[in-house]
Amino acid sequence: MSDDNTRLVWSSEGGRVRDERPAAPPASGPGDGVVRVGRTSSGRRGKTVTVVTGLPPADVARVAKELKRLCGSGGSVKDGVVEIQGDQRAKVIAHLGGAYRVKPTGG
Repeated sequence: MSDDNTRLVWSSEGGRVRDERPAAPPASGPGDGVVRVGRTSSGRRGKTVTVVTGLPPADVARVAKELKRLCGSGGSVKDGVVEIQGDQRAKVIAHLGGAYRVKPTGG
């Protein structure tokens, strides 16, 4: 038998024995430190928007204002996600590349 299959889980003297193994590290995803820039038009009646996710919550409003001015278009912040009107991915990636790790997403 392997050691993984023979650990103590209950004792008649002390009851349930707690697992002392450390928790697994979190999987990469929304809080992984990468700013993702994509394009979408779903749910917008065919209108294309550039979507920026993964920004630190303290920087979202400031970055949204900078990007709207840089691209010369409107936009908004919804649930920590910056939306800029039109397909502005190249400009956004170039602008954010100096301050953040940026990855383009989508096609």
